[in-house]
Amino acid sequence: MNRSPRRRAWAAIAYAAMVLCATALFFVIRSLGETPVGPAQATSRVAPAGPASDALQHLLVTLTAVVIAGRLLGRLLRRMGQPPVLGEVIAGVMLGPSLLGAVSPEAYRFVLAPEVVPYLGIVSQLGVVFYMFLVGVELNPDLMRGQLHVTVATSHASILVPFVLGSALALFLYPRFASPDVPFTSFALFIGIAMSITAFPVLARILSDLKLTKTDLGTVALTCAAVDDVTAWCLLALVVGVVEASTGMAVVATVLTLAFILLMFAVVRPGIGKALRASDEAEPGHGRIALAVVGMMAAALTTEAIGVHALFGAFLFGAVIPHDSRLAHALTRGFEGFVKILLLPAFFAFAGMRTEIGLLSGVDAWVACGLIVLVATAGKFGGTLVAARAGGLRWQSAAALGVLMNTRGLMQLIVLNVGLDLGVITPTLFTMMVVMALVTTIATTPALQMLLRRGFVPDLR
Repeated sequence: MNRSPRRRAWAAIAYAAMVLCATALFFVIRSLGETPVGPAQATSRVAPAGPASDALQHLLVTLTAVVIAGRLLGRLLRRMGQPPVLGEVIAGVMLGPSLLGAVSPEAYRFVLAPEVVPYLGIVSQLGVVFYMFLVGVELNPDLMRGQLHVTVATSHASILVPFVLGSALALFLYPRFASPDVPFTSFALFIGIAMSITAFPVLARILSDLKLTKTDLGTVALTCAAVDDVTAWCLLALVVGVVEASTGMAVVATVLTLAFILLMFAVVRPGIGKALRASDEAEPGHGRIALAVVGMMAAALTTEAIGVHALFGAFLFGAVIPHDSRLAHALTRGFEGFVKILLLPAFFAFAGMRTEIGLLSGVDAWVACGLIVLVATAGKFGGTLVAARAGGLRWQSAAALGVLMNTRGLMQLIVLNVGLDLGVITPTLFTMMVVMALVTTIATTPALQMLLRRGFVPDLR
């Protein structure tokens, strides 16, 4: 698809206008939201219990329950044409207060004893850090070449449009569901980012299940999702810096984050590549794997010290390891099973404990939840559809790409837990956003299969 210099110039102008308009609209929304009307009081969060007795025993019971429930539901959903990871997410919610706690409080206290909460939280955070490290290791930068004229603009439109719509929705959500000590700017920034996430790993699994990975549509979708994730995590780093520091410190945190990203890609990545090329080992030994893990933890500690979440540093360090190297394959083989089978279910259980469907009481709460789902879908699908069509894709191809980019899943849960830990969102709003993540992810496969049944061919040319 060769384009004339004139068309490229117009595309560049349109892209710049899109970014400037999105920025201007956010500042307009921010000025409207910074009003003297205070937000409603947040639902109080149950404090963790004190020191645990028999903590290891309780933790082992909890982990056993979540692994078994996650695997069973994962198999069931696989037969229904859904990615198995959704079964693990739903299992976490079912073992929490939303279902098990409501049906049998005694069983709930046995499976998720109050004294195990702090330990489960630590295990779940460790699981997310390792998972994001593996996501970075498996990230293929080659996907970002060849289709850049479509993918960069499309992926950024799929971030900017839901970001603006999400921050506009914050005008409605802030006085009703925000904590009284959270500034509107932080709240609106976070809601905008939460609406903009695409779950790259879940999307890859859906494309693999439908045998679309090597098609034009699959390549562009994976490229857009990769660019989307990297951009969204950079924006999340900025938001965390704004939330956790004053205005001046937020600028410092942002500058340090950008400097850290530059260091990782300009210095660490070439250094790792050179060391791997110089190695004559047919297979990396435990020493090299241990060095990679130490590097990952050092990067995680660095971003945590800067004021950004540790998982961002872990993701970045994984991204600078060549994805096709023997070291990358060894890390994936060594950690993927342990992380996905044990540590991630712990994260789902911890998220499930925080997801209380009972908090959505009354018509107003469910209307707000439905509005969140609607805005998230309209922003992600609509932004992708228009940008892809403007980039030269057919309407059906642009629609299929919009459906795929609306996948959220696990990445959304990770971002939401960051927001809940920071106190930016309340447990009630957290539950609403979890419902949105589940609904949008579940809808992806059926919507795409419907397009395929109607004779859609996933070839963009």
